[in-house]
Amino acid sequence: MSPATETVEDTRTRPVTDDGDHERFSHYVPKDKLMAAMVEGSPVVALCGKVWVPSRDPQRFPVCPECKEIWASMKPGSGGGDDTGDDKG
Repeated sequence: MSPATETVEDTRTRPVTDDGDHERFSHYVPKDKLMAAMVEGSPVVALCGKVWVPSRDPQRFPVCPECKEIWASMKPGSGGGDDTGDDKG
């Protein structure tokens, strides 16, 4: 006689979301707002919609593809410009 066996299905899954992706990028924000946020510790809103208080060196991270795409669509023929700063959030 063999012992009874039971099959248990593991239904835990990791949600498929890119919410954490914003944490791996530098984001475009207006320079004047970025400077004020760095001094005052107030939150800023990136072109892609991410809201955060900037505190890290943006040079250490790649630019957010969504911010980059929005910025490029705002300035036809330009991949960047002088009116935005970027910071990692």
